[in-house]
Amino acid sequence: MATTQFKPNSSSTSDISRYMIVRPQNGGITDLVRFLVSTDKASAAKFIETSDSGTHTAELLGGDDGGITPDHRWVIFVSIIVRKIISVFGKPMEWSGCLFEFFLNFISDNGGMLGLLWNLLHGKVVMPHRGSETFISAIGHLDRRIDLYTNNSLVEGIRESASGGKGLQSESGNRVLMDLCMMASKLAYENAKVMHFVDFYDCWNDYQKDMSTQVFILCDKPKDANLILISFRGTEPFDADDWSTDFDYSWYEIPRLGKVHMGFLEALGLGNRADASTFQSLLQVNDTRFTSSNASTSVGSFTESKAEKIGRDRSSDGNKLIPDMVEMTAYYAVRSKLKSLLNEHKTAKFVVTGHSLGGALAILFPTVLVLHEEREIMQRLLGVYTYGQPRVGNRQLGRFMEDHLDLPVPKYFRVVYCNDLVPRLPYDDKTFLYKHFGECLYYNSLYIEQKVDEEPNRNYFGILYLIPEYINAVWELIRSLIMGYTHGPEYKEGWLSVGLRVVGLAIPGISAHSPTNYVNSVRLGRDRTIPMATLYKGTSCK
Repeated sequence: MATTQFKPNSSSTSDISRYMIVRPQNGGITDLVRFLVSTDKASAAKFIETSDSGTHTAELLGGDDGGITPDHRWVIFVSIIVRKIISVFGKPMEWSGCLFEFFLNFISDNGGMLGLLWNLLHGKVVMPHRGSETFISAIGHLDRRIDLYTNNSLVEGIRESASGGKGLQSESGNRVLMDLCMMASKLAYENAKVMHFVDFYDCWNDYQKDMSTQVFILCDKPKDANLILISFRGTEPFDADDWSTDFDYSWYEIPRLGKVHMGFLEALGLGNRADASTFQSLLQVNDTRFTSSNASTSVGSFTESKAEKIGRDRSSDGNKLIPDMVEMTAYYAVRSKLKSLLNEHKTAKFVVTGHSLGGALAILFPTVLVLHEEREIMQRLLGVYTYGQPRVGNRQLGRFMEDHLDLPVPKYFRVVYCNDLVPRLPYDDKTFLYKHFGECLYYNSLYIEQKVDEEPNRNYFGILYLIPEYINAVWELIRSLIMGYTHGPEYKEGWLSVGLRVVGLAIPGISAHSPTNYVNSVRLGRDRTIPMATLYKGTSCK
């Protein structure tokens, strides 16, 4: 197999770490207006922190003459406004979300409105308890299809692959694996007790000072497994921190690799913008000779002892020692468990998936594995499937990962439904840095699939797409009312999903982000021609 080398870029020949942090809390509305209209880069000081105020400032901020370009200023201005609004409504969002989910479970646990009335009359009202095995998230109520194994062809496909047949190479196998990944992405929104049959992790985000990153791992069978699945939880509807992360434009540049969304790195436990040096410590590259086929001993590869040291150094009050970073953050917890499972199941390959924010974490996880020279793990990667995923980095990062995920066949598939807003974030234009990469499987509102490099209306706010977006939102509302009749009871949308379609009449991109659209796209999609990595019998990490 041809090797893929990790070569430095001319604009990134130094190991000096660079970053840009947007801090919306550091100025008021007057400062923000001055930032928007001013051509003096000093006006950005209250909102933007960079690693270098010298020769690289213009490049860091997007200007060619030491200032910030008008387009770039406008994008950051909108980001700051949105994040300020989110911060104001953060607590009300959290409280209303708790009440709303309690109400949904209260009605559901009592058998609907009629069942609740009956129970009230007989004094047998059931009270839901958050965190219990019967307490379902708002996402779960939005789409009640939660069984991962509704189709036996998944199990049959895995068994056929293990016995030397086509198995997951077939077109129907692709559809089934994508369905599994989407259902797993949806289940990641539930609590650990709902998913009692898998390994579930609540992981530490040092910047948010909270166990705010959730991920679970499952195998297709307890012994001699052929498939290991890793699913990251996405943006929760009432979590202000999640939405703020999606609209954040802060980045950290990994030397010789590219610029990466800082908030997503923090969600994986790979740094804290309060002390930007933590990113350098956890993401440094000591050996630039990584190749996808070279299994020689790594020189200077990343060790968990570094993470443990930083975990002891980083604490919320500066005195108390927090648990080791290896134990508490998503990247290290998942990597440790994955290594153990791959050693236990010698022929197994693994898939990484996620919806929304979870999709961003799903593609960044193998990215950091490559960075940390985890060759043996990467040789057993079957694929990465993301749904409604936001952009994670710049074009340099995309080119680097395409070199490692497209050989010998594509392993990364980014699924986008119609007018979904989230895949169009953070903003991308000629002067801005965030770019999608990998193969995009785009579905329109008729569930017709197209393979494209970039989804239409890539920044969502295009004037030419405005009227079609609202016309399409009306069609999606009508479609939600007839799906049960046209496609069968499995596709009937409940009152909550129909209600979200009504919200979509005002903001089409929000309702389009619903997991219901992605489940339907995968199951009803037409003109499917999806190449993917195969699951061969006897595959080993030699």
